[in-house]
Amino acid sequence: MDTAKFKKKLESTLELGEKTYTYYSIAKLNSLGFECPSRLPYSIKALLESAIRQFDGTHITGEHIKTLLEWKESQFTDKEIPFKPARVLLQDFTGVPAIVDLAAMRSAVEEKGGDFSAINPQIPVDLVIDHSIIMDSTGSKDSFQMNLRREYERNGERYQFVKWAQQAFNRFTVIPPASGIVHQVNMEFLATGVQTERTEGAATIFLDTLVGTDSHTTMINGLGIIGWGVGGIEAEAAMLGQPIYLNVPQVVGVKLTGSLREGVTATDFALTVTNLLRTHQVVGKIVEFTGPALTSIPLADRATIANMAPEYGATMAFFPADTVTFDYLKNTGRKEYALLAEAYYASQGLLRNDQSPQPHFTEVIELDLSSIHPSLAGPKRPQDLVELGGLKRNFENAICLPVESFGYGQPADEIEKTVELQDGTKLKTGSVVLAAITSCTNTSNPSVMVAAGLVAKRAVELGLKVPDFVKRSLTPGSTVVTEYLKRSGLLTYLETLGFYVDGYGCAVCCGNTGPLRPDIESAIKDNDLIASSVLSGNRNFEGRVHPLIKANYLASPPMVIAFALAGSVRVDLTKDPVGKDVAGNPVYLHDLWPSSDVIEEIVNTVLNESLFEDQYRNIFHHEDWAAIRSQAGPVYEWDEASTYIQQSPFFQISESSDRQLTGQMRALLLLGDSITTDHISPVGSIGISTPAGRYLKEQGVAPRDFNSYGARRGNHHVMVRGTFANVRLRNQLADGREGGYTKFLPSGEIMSVYEAAMNYKEMSTPLLVIAGKEYGTGSSRDWAAKGTALLGVKVVLAESFERIHRSNLVGMGVLPLQFLKGQGAKSFGLTGHEQFKVIGDPSTWKPKQLVDIAIYNEGKQVSTIQAIVRLDSRVEMDYFKNGGILPTVMKTFLALAEQ
Repeated sequence: MDTAKFKKKLESTLELGEKTYTYYSIAKLNSLGFECPSRLPYSIKALLESAIRQFDGTHITGEHIKTLLEWKESQFTDKEIPFKPARVLLQDFTGVPAIVDLAAMRSAVEEKGGDFSAINPQIPVDLVIDHSIIMDSTGSKDSFQMNLRREYERNGERYQFVKWAQQAFNRFTVIPPASGIVHQVNMEFLATGVQTERTEGAATIFLDTLVGTDSHTTMINGLGIIGWGVGGIEAEAAMLGQPIYLNVPQVVGVKLTGSLREGVTATDFALTVTNLLRTHQVVGKIVEFTGPALTSIPLADRATIANMAPEYGATMAFFPADTVTFDYLKNTGRKEYALLAEAYYASQGLLRNDQSPQPHFTEVIELDLSSIHPSLAGPKRPQDLVELGGLKRNFENAICLPVESFGYGQPADEIEKTVELQDGTKLKTGSVVLAAITSCTNTSNPSVMVAAGLVAKRAVELGLKVPDFVKRSLTPGSTVVTEYLKRSGLLTYLETLGFYVDGYGCAVCCGNTGPLRPDIESAIKDNDLIASSVLSGNRNFEGRVHPLIKANYLASPPMVIAFALAGSVRVDLTKDPVGKDVAGNPVYLHDLWPSSDVIEEIVNTVLNESLFEDQYRNIFHHEDWAAIRSQAGPVYEWDEASTYIQQSPFFQISESSDRQLTGQMRALLLLGDSITTDHISPVGSIGISTPAGRYLKEQGVAPRDFNSYGARRGNHHVMVRGTFANVRLRNQLADGREGGYTKFLPSGEIMSVYEAAMNYKEMSTPLLVIAGKEYGTGSSRDWAAKGTALLGVKVVLAESFERIHRSNLVGMGVLPLQFLKGQGAKSFGLTGHEQFKVIGDPSTWKPKQLVDIAIYNEGKQVSTIQAIVRLDSRVEMDYFKNGGILPTVMKTFLALAEQ
């Protein structure tokens, strides 16, 4: 099919005011012989719009367009579709290593005599620095400035590198620290609904679409925008103009009916949806919301629910655009974009209203909003919903539940453990030692933030106080939040309870909690006390929030205030008092909780268009950021002494993947279910005695300057040592020792995973990891795959994989193999002491085919098992053959340079 003729026939014009825009019409596909169903899911229509605009006959072909149009049938096939987003969104933990890789690619191309200037983003890239702030200081008016100053001190090398990238790369924009959380900044400022591009004198209009290197990129789905989280490796390929390939997704409709009851928050709504959809197994699928209740759901609530798509495993959680969408754009200072986007969505049939017929979905799940109760989630996973009245029972049961059932495996008397601090304060099992209003999920939502302020106001008026052992933190997702809390007079009450603004960033939700009070840390550590946190985040995986806090519950911001006041999760706040007033009378949650009418009145009073315009006017101009001096020039000059930025080792080009599967593999780890990317590649603090800590000490870095694993992602020497280093990792080969340990099988010695892997490397022994269900859940953390590859792991054999991590493994040339349904390590009596060999020639494989794995004991083959090759597309087969995405892209650029 002739590309020019195809696109010419689809050309249409849109006039708005005095401006005329060209676009490519979905409806006109009928004139080319394609049948365009009227009831395609809106999310599939949006993917179709992107495909016809970027049709080139090579990456995006007529067959791909036909596949999308025939979605109803093709969703059940192995067909793949390409997606080329309009932009890429980065946060600094994942963005800095992605830019390190691009810089390293330039160096590698230059060394090979190629044209390094081609290594440039081909589409706009926004990097928001939001993950580097650590809550060292909390509870005072000085906390914000102290934390910000410490952030710049710790991250000087990283920020100098980012400043170099700002001038070295085209289409690369940086939003400095202290601006907000990436997803909230995206919602409130970066997203526009549509984009325009001027070519040959004409202005083309198209949908604002994106991928991001943070899994919660899906928050933008609440604004009717296509976007999801990918690993940094896929993001790099997208930056360089490569399509992202995915199998045609199934689309699960969630039909919303009824309305939320009084006292139920958007957070309760999101946690309930997370539990419902994780139970329904929507991993790798698109969730699209529909139903009569949709129009009544505010945009901020939609964003809260869409944000948590990774927690229920969906690729996206899509809310089709309607009047609520465009009113939000207008009310947040983007009126011109709102008018243009509304007209364009209508012209493409992408605008939903209450009269629109329900699209055809793969299946439909109904949720009556009136059935939702005030809830929390935890203590170890975000999908584990706990109704408020059942929290005390949930926590106490978890104490005695076995570890494999997400409990703590302790005897019943552990529940009553008490430790007395030096000041006479008693710390108990279940004491709340951290209460944090944090993360993009909830701080983007004015209703729950105002509710938190109102709970604080009433508590202060009644004379309630937060126990001293509770560390309190408030990290808004943007400066807009602080401003409307000030305007409403509520910030003063939050501060009175110890919730001062400590910074603007992901903070506690990504493990940047900072230290607890020294005597509290000692009490927990010395007595193995199971203390708790309550946070308004989206993640509570083991070891993530703080290495010493074993129980972590997700809750709405006002509920965080309530549990801070109560000081324990061993309470039933539906009937137990939160505390006592100045007269000694009990105060209950219903005495503090505001009505929805009061919340709405304040939100409508303090939020307006000018508030957003004022706060975002100077977002690119920060005095501290402007003062940073960095290198100039197009090719980065690497400093071998740097402990933050090192040239990536990922550009070795392999001719074939055969060599990756030669020899008998040893098991590096034998793991259970729900192994998260936090277990594989922790993001938080670096322990002094860990391999990464010892490496930094050898480089002359003082422990107070270790920073976090997330901040060190530009240095592969640190990150490979931090792989499988989570303090809560339970490897069945470690003889019961918790943390980043394994057994070096030739000698039987227990040592760190890193040390064992290096010993195996010296012996030229390839490695594999064996795991259970849902391997790689959690963040779209490319270092979980990069570190795995650098350890020498060639194969991960699991019962099932989370979507993003499986893709990342392929992107790093690591083979994901999946046990047949109903099978796992236990089915075959595997202990991890065996040796393993994948049979066959990878160059002859097809996507998702079965392969044999030979099992050996003491060098003798004892059995054979079958597994599924989780290379899900032809493109992934190519990536694996080349050793990953990055070498594949390198080959492309070098081939172009030779022409």
